[in-house]
Formats: sequence, C-alpha cells, structure tokens
Amino acid sequence: MTTGAREGIAVLDAQTCWRLLAEEEVGRLVVTIGQQPEIFPINYMVDEEAVVFRTAEGTKLGALFIGPAVAFEVDGYNPDAGDAWSVVIKGRAEEIPMHDLLDDAFPLFPWSATPKARFVRVLSDEITGRRFHIVQRRAEHLPIA
Repeated sequence: MTTGAREGIAVLDAQTCWRLLAEEEVGRLVVTIGQQPEIFPINYMVDEEAVVFRTAEGTKLGALFIGPAVAFEVDGYNPDAGDAWSVVIKGRAEEIPMHDLLDDAFPLFPWSATPKARFVRVLSDEITGRRFHIVQRRAEHLPIA
C-alpha cells in the first residue's frame, strides 16, 4: 500500500485488492448495452484472481456475448476505524462452460429466488484500489437541532 498524491488516500496493491474482494460478497458489474453502460448488483465469490457470479439468461449474460469488456466494483467501510476503501476491476467476462463445473466447484448461491444456472468469470486485465479515512463533517454542515 502506498500513499497517493492526495493527502490521506492510500493506493492499494493488487494482493490487498484481492484480499478485500474475497472478504465481501456483493459488488456491482458494469456492462455495455447498446453503447450505454448498465450496472447490476451481484453476489459473487473470488476464485484465485477472478470474480465468479451466477446469472440467468437475460440482459447481463446477453451483454457479455455482445461485448465481454466489463468493470466490477466493490466498496467497503469500517465505521470503527473510520476507513473506507474501493476496488475496481477492468477486464473481460466469460461464461464458464458447464463441463468445467464440478460439484461444489463454486459454492455460490443466488440471493433471489430466480433460478440462475449460468456461471460467469470476470478475468482481470487491471485491478486498482484505494483506501482513505472518512473525515468528520464540520459543524456548519450539520443540521440545526
């Protein structure tokens, strides 16, 4: 972890980024549909240096076949320490072929009741992250009681 040019912002190394991603389970996937970005919250897991999620046939899966370039982002906040962090992956997504899916290979279960039988892997071309301390609001910005 190195400190950035702006005071109080630390740039995270790739190893720290992957560790933080592995500790969380919800992130946001960005795909392009008709030259417009679309963003979807997804639950996920980290498999080595890739993000894996489940989906059904539909918008997300269709977008990946049209253009596999994606972004994936996760944030975290520790209120006790007053620190926040953000990790962004830029890369490409690919469906995991069914023959590669062994029983219990990915213990990842959808949060919604919608069946999600397709597995997708996000491969990282670039991973970046930063951590910063949350500053206290100044009194003049607080509501008057």
